Formats: sequence, C-alpha cells, structure tokens
Amino acid sequence: MNRRDSIAIAQANIASSSPINDSYVLGAGDLVSVNIFNVPEYSGQQKVLANGTLNLPVVGMVKVEGLTLQSAGAAIASAYRSELRYPAVTIVLEDARPLRVAIAGEVSQPGLYTLMAAGEAQFPTVTQALQTAGGVTQAANLRQVELRRANGGRTETITLDLWALLNNGDVNQDLALRDGDAIVIGATSNIDVAESNRLSASNLAASVEQDIVVAVVGEVFRPGAYEFGGANEQVRRGRTTVTQVVQTAGGVKPSADIRNIQVRRTTRSGEEQLIDLDLWALLQQGDISQDLVLQQGDTVLIPVATNATPEEIAQLTAANFSPDEVSVNVVGEVERPGVLKVSPNTTLNQAVLAAGGFTNRAKETVELIRLNSNGTVTQRQVEVNLSAGLDAEANPLVLKDDVIVVGRNGQARFSDGVESILSPILRLIPPLGLFF
Repeated sequence: MNRRDSIAIAQANIASSSPINDSYVLGAGDLVSVNIFNVPEYSGQQKVLANGTLNLPVVGMVKVEGLTLQSAGAAIASAYRSELRYPAVTIVLEDARPLRVAIAGEVSQPGLYTLMAAGEAQFPTVTQALQTAGGVTQAANLRQVELRRANGGRTETITLDLWALLNNGDVNQDLALRDGDAIVIGATSNIDVAESNRLSASNLAASVEQDIVVAVVGEVFRPGAYEFGGANEQVRRGRTTVTQVVQTAGGVKPSADIRNIQVRRTTRSGEEQLIDLDLWALLQQGDISQDLVLQQGDTVLIPVATNATPEEIAQLTAANFSPDEVSVNVVGEVERPGVLKVSPNTTLNQAVLAAGGFTNRAKETVELIRLNSNGTVTQRQVEVNLSAGLDAEANPLVLKDDVIVVGRNGQARFSDGVESILSPILRLIPPLGLFF
C-alpha cells in the first residue's frame, strides 16, 4: 500500500465514525508531489508558497490553498489544459505543514500550539495535543470534549467522549487534527472522586513533574500553603493526595471532623467547586477513593467535630494522617519532669507514667492546662486513677503542648512548711555549740 492510499483509508475510517469534515486542505508550507501522467518534465515535488500557490513548470502559479488534494489536482489539471490535451494529474501530500491548534478550558496550559505531523503525514491527534498542553485538569469533563473545525466559512463541532477512550479503548474518539482546529474542554458539574483519581493515573492528566501549590486550613497543626511535586520533591514521587497534604501540615488535630472534609477547587472559567470527602470511610473501610488527588490551587478544608466520642478520637489519633508524636510538658512531683515526646493517642495516665510516675510526695489530683487554637487557655483538675481506661473526664487524651502539673500531697506540704521554719534555726545550732 502506498502513502496516498494509506492517507485515503485513514480519512475514510474517521469520516465513517464522525460527522465532521476530515478532508485535508492544503496551505502554505505543505510539501506535495505532483505527477502528470506521461509528462515527467512537468512532474515533481512542490511546496505550497506563502501566498497559497504552487509554482508549476510552464503554467506558473496555481492557487491551491484551502483545497483538498483532489480539488488541487483538478485545479492543476485545468491549468495544464492549455498545454496538454488530456492532463491526468495525481497529487500526493509528502510532508504536512505545522498545524496551529487552539486548546482551551480545563487543561494545565491553555493556548495556541504549533504541532508537527509525524512521518508518513500522520497528523497529531486530540490526545497528543492535550498532552502537549500539559494534560487535563482534575475538573475536566472528558465525556464532552468539543472539537471545532472551520469548513468553507462555517464552523463544524463534534463532541468527543475521551472517557470512553480511557475506559473502553475507543480510539475512534481520538480524532486526527487539522490546521486551525480548536479543542475546548469544559468543567464537569459533578465530581466523582473515584473517576477523578482514575483520570489522574492516565497519561491525559497533568505531569507529575509539575509543581503544584495547595492550601490546607482548619483542624491541622500547621495550616498554610504547601508546594509539592517536581524537582523539589526529594522523597515522594507521584500524585499529591489529601492525606499527604494533611501529613505535611503536621497532621489533623483530635478535634478534626474527618467525615466532612471539603476540597475547594476553582475551574479555568473561575467557577468554584466543592468536593465532599469522608476520610472516616478511608479509616474504617479502606475506601481509598476518598483520598482525592489534588491539583494546582486546591484548598483542603477540615472542620471541627462537634460530637466525637473518646473512642473515635483515639482511632483518629492513631491514623497515619495524625502527627507521629506530640509534645507534652509534665512538671512537678514526677520522677522525670520535663517535655516529653509521646504518640498522639497518649492519655493523661500514660503521660504521667512516661515521666517516671509520681514521687512519694505527689498529689494524685493533677492540673491539666491546655492551650486552645483560638488563643484561650483552659485549666481543670483531674483525679488520676492509673487503672482507668480512656475517659474524657477521668483520663483524657493529651494534646500538643498540654501542660500537666503534679502538685504536692498534704504530708509533703506540711513537711516542707516545717522545714522552711526550722531551717534557719538549725543552721545556727552548730555555731552555738562552740560556746558550750
């Protein structure tokens, strides 16, 4: 099969599955082979000039810009009728000109692109153009991708389903492009988290080499904006997910409501999308689809839980998106007072034991001082029962920067009081003994 036949068959296959006009039209920069039967001196390769013409032997300039190969052959034959009785002209596209294609909507880098045809005049396709534009965003509606093509003064539009290409391998959705085409990808109205994560694993998604900046606010220990990906990422490679961002932000606080996490995402058109996530389903049932893949500009919102039980808080603090350890300061009548690094699911009893336990001077009712995120400080008395399990009142979980003050018991206070009274007198007794 020669090159001309292969191009014709490819065009016929696309035309059978698409109402859009897929005929190639010539333009400045195309290299064609003009063959006039039995007249080799008039035949040969020609390049379409900037003014859209071919400079042919004897007849000179022939306008071919905007014509299909078949129409261009007829125009050349008409030009040679003054020289030849029955000119039989065949024209073959040898090397296509660069294509200028506009890409708009939910892609990483929308704009105007110049794409080169591959060897054997294989034209770039829709997916290749999207990859050139940095890939689609997570908000892209792949089921309704518009391909717009100018045809004789009017614009034809076809809707492509690239999700069918990803899911079912329907390559008929991946049409070959022509010069002047426009690809428009709108934003989906309803985000399916599982589909969004599958899209991120395809080669249509933005490259993992691209840096992204995402923000996390609410019930995390270090809220703020964080940069991920690209050459700056030394440890982890791949997509950035909600749990990874939360871990980077110091982990969730025990007061976090992980059942109602939201991701705020802004589309290319400026519209705001809110995506609801339930990380409790991830924690309890292993539903990893809740761990949404994030994109540039996303914001993760983590609210405060209003009715979490101590058991739920204990499970939350043991999860890997909680901090690995928290700092607690235990002072007073313990064997090893000072700042301790403990796991985030540590109770007050365990913190006291981690400090070596009570001394024999300790009072078993301790004071728990807590620095709240709103800038306030709370203090309460807790009677320690080392045999008690987790209990919000009798044995609460300790939080980051809590202070546990262990005071003296009555006997220790009495002993210290007596010592403070007698100490000055006892210091005088040895000198007085010199006079007796």
